[in-house]
Amino acid sequence: MKLQGFKAIWLGLGATVLLSSVTFAQDAKQGKLKMSVIPKQAYTFVDGKAIGPGNRTIKLDVGSHHVVVANYGYKSVEQEVSMDSDKTVPLGIKLEPVGEPVPGPRGRIQLEAGGLHGATAAAVLLNGKKSLYFVGHVDEFDNDFLFWRQELIVPPGTHEVTVTRYGKEVWSGPVTVAADQRVIVNISNGKEKTKPWPRGSECKTADCVPGKLAVLAQRFKAGVASATVVVAPVSASVSATPSKIDCNQNTQLAWVSKETVEADMSGMSPVPTSGEKTISPRQTTVYTLTASGPGGVTTPSTTVEVNPTVQSSLSAAPTEVRYRRIGDKIIEQGSTTLNWSSSNSDANSLNPGGSVDSSGTKSISLSPTQSGIGPVDEEFKYTLNATNACGGSETKTVAVRLKGSVEPIPAVQLNSVFFPTAYPTKDDPALGLVRSQQEALTTLATGFKQYLEYDPDAKLSLGGNTDERGANQYNDALSERRVQRVKDFLVSQGIAAEKIDTSAYGKQKLLDKATVSNLQMQNPNQPPKKWVRDSRATWLAYNRRVDIVLIPTNGEPVRLYPNGAPDSQLLWQIPKPARTAVEGYN
Repeated sequence: MKLQGFKAIWLGLGATVLLSSVTFAQDAKQGKLKMSVIPKQAYTFVDGKAIGPGNRTIKLDVGSHHVVVANYGYKSVEQEVSMDSDKTVPLGIKLEPVGEPVPGPRGRIQLEAGGLHGATAAAVLLNGKKSLYFVGHVDEFDNDFLFWRQELIVPPGTHEVTVTRYGKEVWSGPVTVAADQRVIVNISNGKEKTKPWPRGSECKTADCVPGKLAVLAQRFKAGVASATVVVAPVSASVSATPSKIDCNQNTQLAWVSKETVEADMSGMSPVPTSGEKTISPRQTTVYTLTASGPGGVTTPSTTVEVNPTVQSSLSAAPTEVRYRRIGDKIIEQGSTTLNWSSSNSDANSLNPGGSVDSSGTKSISLSPTQSGIGPVDEEFKYTLNATNACGGSETKTVAVRLKGSVEPIPAVQLNSVFFPTAYPTKDDPALGLVRSQQEALTTLATGFKQYLEYDPDAKLSLGGNTDERGANQYNDALSERRVQRVKDFLVSQGIAAEKIDTSAYGKQKLLDKATVSNLQMQNPNQPPKKWVRDSRATWLAYNRRVDIVLIPTNGEPVRLYPNGAPDSQLLWQIPKPARTAVEGYN
């Protein structure tokens, strides 16, 4: 208020009394809230609206209301009040002083109502619109007369000033104040003027001369027609520990602010005025804390560096693998072992193979893609893809070569083995296996040994036979010598004895003449004419044989007589009677 002697003081006090009777609402069915506050300059807000300072009676609608009593330098009190019709609710609130004395540097804002009716009781909010930004009312900051000072002292800088009452802004705008300067604002028109303010200079000792502020100034001081409010500057800091992380790692964001009403943090506002939070940013991020209070706004920041780089490795051992297949059976199938690892990744996949852990091993058996017979020489590639949520990725590829063969099932030439009449003899069981038949058995043995790679359980079954001549006992023994002779020869060719089964049938399984005739017709090597004429001798020759069967396929032997062999005549001829008289015909 503009003081012009003590008369003006009393006029101002009278105006304050009149303002205290102003009602907040106009409904006839209202209750009354009778406020009693300490200190007496404390200001009342109802439902977010500025009402006025000091003790006062406020008419309020029936229902619940949110009441805030504030005075800078004191801890504000918030309370819910329930109002009934035509009733008076007393509410006494005593505020407790808070906050340390405030250091410099300092500037001053002086507000002049400029004739605005009721503006002297309007609340002054600094750097915010909520009641907690309250620093005083206009009547506390509008004079500098002799020893009656009414002053708002603030940190140097630009401050957003809001003058409000009953939910309406009387005036608002930025005011820039320098150290040791006084900015006078006429809130009726917003005009400003700046003057030096020597009082803002700090004293260097504990005792200051009159008119100077102490090094640490008291936040609130009021006297007769005087008030000094010293607003503390807002301070804040923010940090991240650690400040450098890999993708998906956590860091602890911590912040502290003082003299703060509200705080915002980029990316996660609002936040408490002081606190901490575990975060895991996906990219390098600057976190800016905006801390605001009556003393201003400060915006400290910290940077969290996120490393998106993925590092990975992929290897195979061995890089060359053998493969061999005979028919439908795999004889040799080598394998390779993949070994991989990745760091700073959260998704990993093998192609082919699918999702995998960030590190591991995998054994892979390789098979050729070709289906036909022939050599195998193929390359297989395996790729590790490692990525993370921060956009990092790396790809590693390794090649493995498959070499070998796909072979047909080995052929086993199952030919019947033929013997000359009466051979082998009892006295010389090694005789009788002529050269052509030995060659046939050699070929069979070679094929059978190869076949055993395909079927290790395979066997040969030998069945010895004789022609119709001679007694049964004699022929049984002769057929036994024949299968034994064939077995011994096969063993000599490298076939294990246990792979050969023998049976001696004597003359029990004679081929009939019609069968022999058909066999001769199918034989690509036709016999001499005299053999044709002597069909009986041919029939007998066909029955002096050892049949060889492949087990378990039960493949039948080819019973074609070796007509074209050099020793076929020896096999076919009938011994002279003098030679065979002892042993009989077979």
